[in-house]
Amino acid sequence: MDWNDILDQAIEHARPADAAPPGWWTLLALAVACVVVALPLTWRLLRPAVTIVHELGHGIVGMACGRRFTGFVVSGDMSGHAVTVGPSRGLGRVLSAWAGYPAPALVGALLVQVAFGGWARPVVTAILVVLALSLALVRSAHTLGAVLLTLAATGALWWLAGPTVLAAAVLAVGVLLLLGAWRHLGAVIGHGRAQDDPQQLARLTGVPAWAWTLSYALVIGACTWWAWRAISPHMA
Repeated sequence: MDWNDILDQAIEHARPADAAPPGWWTLLALAVACVVVALPLTWRLLRPAVTIVHELGHGIVGMACGRRFTGFVVSGDMSGHAVTVGPSRGLGRVLSAWAGYPAPALVGALLVQVAFGGWARPVVTAILVVLALSLALVRSAHTLGAVLLTLAATGALWWLAGPTVLAAAVLAVGVLLLLGAWRHLGAVIGHGRAQDDPQQLARLTGVPAWAWTLSYALVIGACTWWAWRAISPHMA
Protein backbone atom coordinates (compact mmCIF):
# COMPACT_ATOMS: atom_id res chain seq x y z
CA MET A 1 0.00 0.00 0.00
CA ASP A 2 1.51 3.34 -1.06
CA TRP A 3 1.00 6.79 0.47
CA ASN A 4 -1.72 7.69 -2.05
CA ASP A 5 -3.72 4.62 -1.00
CA ILE A 6 -3.26 5.53 2.68
CA LEU A 7 -4.36 9.10 1.99
CA ASP A 8 -7.41 7.90 0.05
CA GLN A 9 -8.38 5.59 2.92
CA ALA A 10 -7.88 8.38 5.47
CA ILE A 11 -10.18 10.65 3.45
CA GLU A 12 -12.73 7.87 3.21
CA HIS A 13 -12.56 7.34 7.00
CA ALA A 14 -13.27 11.04 7.52
CA ARG A 15 -16.47 11.09 5.46
CA PRO A 16 -19.96 10.80 6.96
CA ALA A 17 -21.53 7.35 6.73
CA ASP A 18 -25.18 6.41 6.78
CA ALA A 19 -24.72 4.17 9.80
CA ALA A 20 -26.19 4.17 13.28
CA PRO A 21 -26.06 1.57 16.05
CA PRO A 22 -29.01 -0.85 15.78
CA GLY A 23 -31.00 -1.66 18.92
CA TRP A 24 -28.79 -4.39 20.31
CA TRP A 25 -25.61 -2.37 19.61
CA THR A 26 -27.20 0.51 21.50
CA LEU A 27 -27.91 -1.71 24.51
CA LEU A 28 -24.38 -3.12 24.39
CA ALA A 29 -22.83 0.36 24.22
CA LEU A 30 -24.90 1.53 27.20
CA ALA A 31 -24.00 -1.59 29.20
CA VAL A 32 -20.28 -1.22 28.49
CA ALA A 33 -20.27 2.46 29.49
CA CYS A 34 -22.15 1.73 32.73
CA VAL A 35 -19.81 -1.13 33.68
CA VAL A 36 -16.71 0.95 32.94
CA VAL A 37 -17.86 3.79 35.19
CA ALA A 38 -19.15 1.50 37.96
CA LEU A 39 -16.11 -0.78 38.36
CA PRO A 40 -13.15 0.81 40.18
CA LEU A 41 -10.50 -0.80 37.96
CA THR A 42 -12.02 0.15 34.60
CA TRP A 43 -12.96 3.61 35.90
CA ARG A 44 -9.36 4.22 36.97
CA LEU A 45 -8.09 3.13 33.55
CA LEU A 46 -10.50 5.30 31.56
CA ARG A 47 -11.04 8.23 33.90
CA PRO A 48 -8.09 10.12 32.33
CA ALA A 49 -10.21 10.53 29.17
CA VAL A 50 -12.84 12.38 31.23
CA THR A 51 -10.14 14.47 32.92
CA ILE A 52 -8.58 15.38 29.56
CA VAL A 53 -11.94 16.65 28.28
CA HIS A 54 -12.43 18.54 31.56
CA GLU A 55 -9.08 20.32 31.26
CA LEU A 56 -9.46 21.02 27.55
CA GLY A 57 -12.86 22.53 28.40
CA HIS A 58 -11.11 25.03 30.67
CA GLY A 59 -8.56 25.82 27.99
CA ILE A 60 -10.85 26.11 24.98
CA VAL A 61 -13.38 28.31 26.78
CA GLY A 62 -10.49 30.38 28.12
CA MET A 63 -9.20 30.93 24.57
CA ALA A 64 -12.70 31.81 23.39
CA CYS A 65 -12.73 34.50 26.10
CA GLY A 66 -9.42 35.95 24.95
CA ARG A 67 -7.15 34.16 27.42
CA ARG A 68 -4.01 32.22 26.49
CA PHE A 69 -4.09 28.45 27.11
CA THR A 70 -0.55 27.51 28.14
CA GLY A 71 -0.91 23.89 29.21
CA PHE A 72 -2.63 21.22 31.28
CA VAL A 73 -1.73 18.35 33.59
CA VAL A 74 -3.39 15.01 34.35
CA SER A 75 -2.08 13.96 37.76
CA GLY A 76 -1.29 10.49 39.01
CA ASP A 77 -4.53 10.43 41.03
CA MET A 78 -6.40 11.18 37.75
CA SER A 79 -7.26 14.73 38.78
CA GLY A 80 -5.88 17.58 36.71
CA HIS A 81 -5.48 21.27 36.18
CA ALA A 82 -5.26 23.64 33.24
CA VAL A 83 -3.50 27.01 33.06
CA THR A 84 -4.88 29.96 31.13
CA VAL A 85 -3.13 33.32 31.19
CA GLY A 86 -5.03 36.59 31.31
CA PRO A 87 -6.69 38.96 33.78
CA SER A 88 -7.01 37.46 37.25
CA ARG A 89 -10.61 38.69 37.49
CA GLY A 90 -13.47 39.27 35.10
CA LEU A 91 -15.94 37.31 33.03
CA GLY A 92 -13.32 35.46 30.98
CA ARG A 93 -11.60 34.17 34.09
CA VAL A 94 -14.91 33.06 35.59
CA LEU A 95 -16.12 31.31 32.42
CA SER A 96 -12.82 29.48 31.91
CA ALA A 97 -12.83 28.36 35.57
CA TRP A 98 -16.45 27.20 35.30
CA ALA A 99 -16.13 25.28 32.03
CA GLY A 100 -14.34 22.16 33.27
CA TYR A 101 -17.10 20.09 34.86
CA PRO A 102 -19.74 20.66 32.17
CA ALA A 103 -17.29 19.88 29.33
CA PRO A 104 -17.43 16.05 29.49
CA ALA A 105 -21.24 16.14 29.68
CA LEU A 106 -21.54 18.51 26.71
CA VAL A 107 -19.09 16.51 24.61
CA GLY A 108 -20.74 13.25 25.68
CA ALA A 109 -24.23 14.43 24.74
CA LEU A 110 -22.92 15.68 21.40
CA LEU A 111 -21.27 12.33 20.70
CA VAL A 112 -24.57 10.56 21.38
CA GLN A 113 -26.26 12.75 18.77
CA VAL A 114 -23.40 12.14 16.35
CA ALA A 115 -23.59 8.36 16.82
CA PHE A 116 -27.19 8.28 15.60
CA GLY A 117 -26.75 10.97 12.94
CA GLY A 118 -24.18 9.30 10.69
CA TRP A 119 -21.40 11.74 11.60
CA ALA A 120 -19.27 9.46 13.77
CA ARG A 121 -16.37 9.23 11.32
CA PRO A 122 -15.80 12.98 10.68
CA VAL A 123 -16.27 13.78 14.37
CA VAL A 124 -13.75 11.12 15.44
CA THR A 125 -11.38 12.59 12.83
CA ALA A 126 -11.80 16.00 14.44
CA ILE A 127 -11.19 14.49 17.89
CA LEU A 128 -7.92 12.98 16.63
CA VAL A 129 -6.82 16.39 15.39
CA VAL A 130 -7.67 18.04 18.74
CA LEU A 131 -5.81 15.34 20.68
CA ALA A 132 -2.78 15.65 18.41
CA LEU A 133 -2.71 19.44 18.83
CA SER A 134 -3.12 19.11 22.59
CA LEU A 135 0.22 17.25 22.78
CA ALA A 136 1.91 20.65 22.53
CA LEU A 137 0.14 21.69 25.75
CA VAL A 138 0.95 18.77 28.04
CA ARG A 139 3.07 19.70 31.03
CA SER A 140 4.07 16.36 32.58
CA ALA A 141 5.20 12.90 31.52
CA HIS A 142 2.07 11.35 33.02
CA THR A 143 -0.11 13.72 31.02
CA LEU A 144 1.82 12.93 27.85
CA GLY A 145 1.27 9.21 28.41
CA ALA A 146 -2.46 9.69 29.05
CA VAL A 147 -2.94 11.77 25.91
CA LEU A 148 -0.84 9.43 23.75
CA LEU A 149 -2.81 6.38 24.95
CA THR A 150 -6.10 8.16 24.26
CA LEU A 151 -4.84 9.24 20.85
CA ALA A 152 -3.63 5.72 19.98
CA ALA A 153 -6.87 4.04 21.09
CA THR A 154 -9.00 6.58 19.21
CA GLY A 155 -6.83 6.31 16.12
CA ALA A 156 -6.98 2.51 16.07
CA LEU A 157 -10.76 2.59 16.40
CA TRP A 158 -11.05 5.22 13.65
CA TRP A 159 -8.87 3.23 11.25
CA LEU A 160 -10.01 -0.34 11.95
CA ALA A 161 -13.70 -0.17 12.85
CA GLY A 162 -16.49 -0.25 10.29
CA PRO A 163 -19.09 2.53 10.26
CA THR A 164 -21.62 0.71 12.47
CA VAL A 165 -19.04 -0.42 15.04
CA LEU A 166 -17.53 3.07 15.09
CA ALA A 167 -20.95 4.62 15.66
CA ALA A 168 -21.57 2.21 18.55
CA ALA A 169 -18.17 3.02 20.03
CA VAL A 170 -18.86 6.75 19.76
CA LEU A 171 -22.18 6.16 21.53
CA ALA A 172 -20.40 4.23 24.32
CA VAL A 173 -17.80 6.98 24.73
CA GLY A 174 -20.52 9.62 24.80
CA VAL A 175 -22.38 7.80 27.57
CA LEU A 176 -19.08 7.21 29.40
CA LEU A 177 -18.35 10.95 29.36
CA LEU A 178 -21.85 11.75 30.59
CA LEU A 179 -21.66 9.24 33.43
CA GLY A 180 -18.12 10.36 34.16
CA ALA A 181 -19.32 13.95 34.44
CA TRP A 182 -21.85 12.86 37.07
CA ARG A 183 -19.21 10.85 38.92
CA HIS A 184 -16.77 13.79 38.91
CA LEU A 185 -19.54 16.04 40.22
CA GLY A 186 -20.37 13.53 42.94
CA ALA A 187 -16.72 13.50 44.02
CA VAL A 188 -16.75 17.30 44.31
CA ILE A 189 -19.96 17.24 46.35
CA GLY A 190 -18.68 14.50 48.66
CA HIS A 191 -15.03 15.51 49.00
CA GLY A 192 -14.76 19.15 47.98
CA ARG A 193 -11.25 20.59 48.21
CA ALA A 194 -10.01 24.18 48.28
CA GLN A 195 -8.50 23.82 44.79
CA ASP A 196 -11.67 22.45 43.19
CA ASP A 197 -13.48 24.62 40.65
CA PRO A 198 -16.55 25.53 42.79
CA GLN A 199 -14.33 26.78 45.60
CA GLN A 200 -12.15 28.74 43.17
CA LEU A 201 -15.25 30.30 41.63
CA ALA A 202 -16.55 31.20 45.08
CA ARG A 203 -13.30 33.07 45.79
CA LEU A 204 -13.43 34.81 42.41
CA THR A 205 -17.06 35.94 42.58
CA GLY A 206 -18.32 35.77 46.15
CA VAL A 207 -21.09 33.41 44.99
CA PRO A 208 -21.19 30.33 47.27
CA ALA A 209 -19.54 27.15 46.03
CA TRP A 210 -22.82 25.23 46.37
CA ALA A 211 -24.43 27.54 43.78
CA TRP A 212 -21.69 26.75 41.26
CA THR A 213 -22.07 23.04 42.01
CA LEU A 214 -25.81 23.38 41.40
CA SER A 215 -25.11 25.08 38.06
CA TYR A 216 -23.00 22.08 37.06
CA ALA A 217 -25.77 19.68 38.04
CA LEU A 218 -28.30 21.63 35.96
CA VAL A 219 -26.08 21.63 32.85
CA ILE A 220 -25.12 17.97 33.21
CA GLY A 221 -28.79 17.11 33.78
CA ALA A 222 -29.80 18.99 30.62
CA CYS A 223 -27.10 17.16 28.64
CA THR A 224 -28.29 13.82 30.01
CA TRP A 225 -31.88 14.62 28.99
CA TRP A 226 -30.71 15.63 25.49
CA ALA A 227 -28.74 12.40 25.13
CA TRP A 228 -31.61 10.26 26.42
CA ARG A 229 -33.97 11.78 23.87
CA ALA A 230 -31.65 10.49 21.14
CA ILE A 231 -31.09 7.07 22.75
CA SER A 232 -34.60 6.12 23.86
CA PRO A 233 -36.15 5.58 20.37
CA HIS A 234 -33.44 2.98 19.69
CA MET A 235 -34.00 1.00 22.86
CA ALA A 236 -36.93 -1.01 21.54
